[in-house]
Parts: sequence; C-alpha cells; structure tokens
Amino acid sequence: MSKIGKKPINVPQGITVEVSDNGVIVKNLKESLHVPALYGVKPVLTGTELSFEVLNNTKQARSNWGTMRSLVNNAVGGLLKEYEKTLILEGVGYRVTKEGNDLTLNLGFSHPVRYTAVPNITFEVEKNSILKIRGADKMIVGKIAAEIRALKKPEPYKGKGFHYNDEVIRRKAGKKGGSSSS
Repeated sequence: MSKIGKKPINVPQGITVEVSDNGVIVKNLKESLHVPALYGVKPVLTGTELSFEVLNNTKQARSNWGTMRSLVNNAVGGLLKEYEKTLILEGVGYRVTKEGNDLTLNLGFSHPVRYTAVPNITFEVEKNSILKIRGADKMIVGKIAAEIRALKKPEPYKGKGFHYNDEVIRRKAGKKGGSSSS
C-alpha cells in the first residue's frame, strides 16, 4: 500500500478540479494545469476531496498510485502559491539582464546568450546576478532552472557560473607555487 497514494487531497476554495478519463485538470482564475492519467490509477472526486484508487494490483499500477497523487498535489499547490527557484551567477563580468520577457546572459563567451521565455513562467532579475524563476508548474520551473544552470555550471576552482541559492560548491585547491630546486 502506498502511504502517499492513500492520502486524499483537500481542494481549497478558489481552485476547481475536473476528473476525466485522460487525466485531471486543475484550474484557478488565471491558469489551468493538466495532469495526465497514469496506468492503473483512477482519480475520484467527492465534494472537495480528491482521492485515488488502484484499478489492478500490478507493480506498475501501485507505483503510479503515489506518483499520480503527488503530481496532482503539486498542481494544486502551484496554483495556490507559485513555485520558485533562485539561481545566483558568480564571476567577474558575468551578468543577467531581462529584455521584455526574455533573458540575455553574459557568461564569458564571445557572444551573449539569449534565453526565450516560456508561457506562464516569469523571470525576475536582481542586481544583475540573481535570477528568480517562478511558475505554477513545479516540473517546468525546475526544468528551466536546470537548463539555465547548464549554460555555465559552477567550476570548482573559483566558483564562477550559475548555482542554486542553497547549493554548496565544493572548492578545490589550485596549483601550488612551484619552487625551483637548482
């Protein structure tokens, strides 16, 4: 039995949930998120409580039970309060600027890198080095943060590049000063 799958989701006021054969649609006044149905799991809506049932007792169906519940719970949580990832850019001459909805990144390459905006995702730039990515879909926010971080990963000697605000970069010692023995 899945400990997570057994727990029902209480649907808060201001959010509507529609259950269909191909998944669950979670809406608020601004946007809606679709969670596709997974094999062997049936969502059941009773009043303001959404629960999940396992249709057949296969290993895959039991695995999907908790996954489906977590995905729907993340959709409900994202529509209540947007998810946020913060990236910090370190390095002399490195900076992030916002042009319209898109980002322009100066990362030490011979050209600036442009990152085009994704619908329903907002970027906020502070002090040309702190980038906040916000959105209702937890998976897309994490994916965009990972894509931007992959453009210039933090290097271990000086720590230059993008890193998450709670990430610890393990630093290495550089070359030692050579002594000539002649």
